[in-house]
Formats: sequence, structure tokens, C-alpha cells
Amino acid sequence: MRVAVIGASFAKAAYLPALAHTPGAEIVALASARLASARTTAEAFNVPHAYDDWKAMLQEHQVDLVCIATPTVTHAPMALAALEAGANVLCEKPTAMNAGEAKTMLDRAVALERVHMIDHELRFNPNRRKIKSLIESGYIGRVRHAHITNIGPSWATPDTRPKGDWWSMKDQGGGRLGANGSHQTDLLRWWFGEPRSVVGQALTMVPERVDKATGEPWIATADDTTHFTVEMESGAVVSVFLSGVARHAMDNVTQIYGSEGTILLNNSDEKLMVARAGEPFQDMTETDPNAALPGLNKGIWNVSVVGVMRELAAAIAEGRQPREGATFYDGWRNQLVLDAVLESHRDRRWIDISA
Repeated sequence: MRVAVIGASFAKAAYLPALAHTPGAEIVALASARLASARTTAEAFNVPHAYDDWKAMLQEHQVDLVCIATPTVTHAPMALAALEAGANVLCEKPTAMNAGEAKTMLDRAVALERVHMIDHELRFNPNRRKIKSLIESGYIGRVRHAHITNIGPSWATPDTRPKGDWWSMKDQGGGRLGANGSHQTDLLRWWFGEPRSVVGQALTMVPERVDKATGEPWIATADDTTHFTVEMESGAVVSVFLSGVARHAMDNVTQIYGSEGTILLNNSDEKLMVARAGEPFQDMTETDPNAALPGLNKGIWNVSVVGVMRELAAAIAEGRQPREGATFYDGWRNQLVLDAVLESHRDRRWIDISA
């Protein structure tokens, strides 16, 4: 499986180490906006070709898979070009700038019969898989409501982001809604089924910022705080609160309440605690065997990418769509929810999700 990668930062942290543990994967080229960054990363992972022009890379190399880890605004054009060039595609989240772009990506991938995935790697994390099995088995009964929070200080003070940081710019697809809300949306769809209606806000609490290195003032336009409530088709209600402007990290906490029990998971210690009605909580934590693989960066986000890459490689080799993980279809359905949050914020009302 000949692989080309667009984007050096997350690729260096997760994609390239995971591909090193993916049987049959050969990384032939890497492109980044800065040639120096592309060359440094390529040299570190023995990738023979480095580019600062991703279009030139696709023209010069016939590959089986293109992995896209770039700002959101570039996802659709890069994915469509890769599909047209004959490649299968793995794209970072959020899928695209809006559901229209995401649907175009899905439709073209289906029409060209390409394998397609979105890098929602937490579907391959053992604890989150355990949660899915507990829910599906009825262990905690019917899910009534759930609460998910992700609170930290990454955007807390005006000097925490460099000027023009794409994560802080709305026109680049930045913001907490896309960065973390897309992951939470994918998990809640995976665990609980499709959403029916959404209400929420995407807020910029600290718009006036200053570049730490130069002292130059600038304005952030993307959301640094997002909250939304989702009514699922099952009747369950899920609340999600995401903030990057707290002064202390309170981690990513997931609480799921069923008619017969409760599930608790905290990213800080990755302990999965489960209790049925009338019984004490018991530790059902599962470890990820991939965490012991050499060369992987620490943390569930990096380790879980191994599962993404292996399933993607198997799907390509077998000429099928992935049996596990999120596809462009999931990316489109997730994007409908993210778009609905923005619409709800604008109109200050509940937004129904199309079937």
C-alpha cells in the first residue's frame, strides 16, 4: 500500500508512527505548507520525497492512499483531488467546512468506488469500544441521558495562541466545535444512534488576542467555548460542554446514565467505572495492547490511530469499505450536527437534523 501524506504536524505525531506498524504500508511522499517542515519530517521517518506543493506530489506519485492532516478549509479540495487521482482517502476531522462539502466528498468517493475514512480514532480505543458493547448488550438498560465535558486552558489567556493560528480562525475551520465537538458527535452517534434535534452555541469568549512572540494584537474569530444538547432518536438526551478558556484543566469526562446503571470515563486516568442499579462501581478499564508498540507517541489519540490505519489497509487490500471506524458517511452525518449547532446559535432555537 503506497501512501502519501499531506500535513506534517499531526502526521509526525500520529500518522507516521502508526503507519510504521501497519503491514504493507510504504510511505512514498509527504507534503507540507513549509518545505523545511516537510523535509525534516520526511527525513525523520525515511520518507523519500518531500514537497511544499501537495498537487505536485499527487501528480508525480501514483499512490493507494492519501492521508490528509491539514486545516479544515483544505479538506474538501484535497480529498476530491486525491480521489480523482485514483487514491483512497483518510481525512482528518472535522470532515469539511460544512455538510455540503462533506456530502460532495462522500458522493464522489462512492461514485469512484474508493475506500474512505475520517480519522475518528477513538472508535478504536478499547475503553470506548467497551462502552459501546455495554450499551448494546443492555447492561445499563435504556440510556436516558449522558453528559460529556472537555475543559482546559489552551485558549485561556490572550497570549496562548500565535497570530493567525488557524485553530482560532473561523474561515479556516478552526474552533472547539470542530476540533473536539466533531469527536464527541461521532462518539454519541456511534454509541446512541442518530440525533433528532440540536440546540447550542459556539462562542468566542476571548476574541482579543496578542502574539506572545511579537506582542502584536489580533482577533480570534473561531469558537473557544461550545455547548450543545442533542435529543437522540432513541429519546436519550446528551449534553456536551467544551471550553478552552478555563484556567484549570478538568479533562474530558463522559457520564452515561441508563435505566439500570451508569458508566463513567475520565481521560485523565482512562479508568472506566461501571455500576448497575443497587451495586457499587466496578473498574472495567481495558488496556490498549498497541500502547506498547515502539515509536508511538503517548496518549489515546496517537495510539488509537494504529487501529485506524490497520483497518484502512485491510479494507484497501480486500477491496471493501471499512467494517470499523468512521467513513465519509459518518463524517457527513457528524457535520450535519456541527452545522446545526451553528444554526442554533445564530437563530437561538432548536434545529432538527435531516434524516
